Amino acid sequence: MRHWPKAERLAGISRVLRATIAALIGLAFAAAPVSAQPQVPSQTNPAEFWMSGAAVQGGLVIGRAPTGTRSVFLDDAALELSPDGFFLIGFDRDAPTEARLVAMLADGSKMERHIAVAPGNWRIEHVAANITGGAKSSAEFQARRSAELARIAAARAVRSDSAGWRQTFIRPVSGRISGLFGAQRIYNGTPGSYHNGMDIAAPQGQDFVAPADGVITLAANDVFTLEGHLLMIDHGMGLNSAFLHASELLVKEGDLVRQGQVIGRVGATGRASGPHVHWGMKWNSARIDPKLLLPSN
Repeated sequence: MRHWPKAERLAGISRVLRATIAALIGLAFAAAPVSAQPQVPSQTNPAEFWMSGAAVQGGLVIGRAPTGTRSVFLDDAALELSPDGFFLIGFDRDAPTEARLVAMLADGSKMERHIAVAPGNWRIEHVAANITGGAKSSAEFQARRSAELARIAAARAVRSDSAGWRQTFIRPVSGRISGLFGAQRIYNGTPGSYHNGMDIAAPQGQDFVAPADGVITLAANDVFTLEGHLLMIDHGMGLNSAFLHASELLVKEGDLVRQGQVIGRVGATGRASGPHVHWGMKWNSARIDPKLLLPSN
């Protein structure tokens, strides 16, 4: 058996320690909470409301309630609280510029916080696509649309215990951002509603992945008039993602998916002018901008 000199043995031990520390740091970053906003507070017993960042139309913030909170209300609407006291607030594209948080404490008192909501900056986008999508006429569109909307509403009503909302979200696919959330859409000269998601242009058939953990609540293998092959994921706490225009879906309803897992392939089904992924997000009834949850923002 060879006996290494003392200096070489110490150097080897040092390399092992450095590798172990690096691995532990990597695990810590992998468990980071949702969005690129500040980390959750380190104190276990916060004395007042904590918020992950500034409120903006189309944005999402994580909040933490004061110690002893029994319930939290946003403008008189009750918010879901996690066992460790966290909650989410999503601000719709057209949300009022002020909101009020109220925590009802165990001793019967309450704590309030007023939130200023910054306005968004929306633009006009001209799109070379039929406003009725895959339907050949307005009558056909109306006949098909009610059933599609019912399926979408049922999917959004699903509540899972997924903790995907705590993660740092990732892009579902690489590529150029070809459509911005909140933009007013003009379809072949006809004004439509504002764009309710983020479009990422990518080659036909390219894989796209889950941006965070969740449960599949809708996998439309039939082609919807506007959405085409539609996939929806519940991330927990009222937060969900929708992916439109896929050429193929690789998961089914009820599946548990992990961040980074391939869930479908890019396409141009439904109302689309070319292959891309439309990524839409909602927190309860509020439509929010997925781009604001990504680390580059």
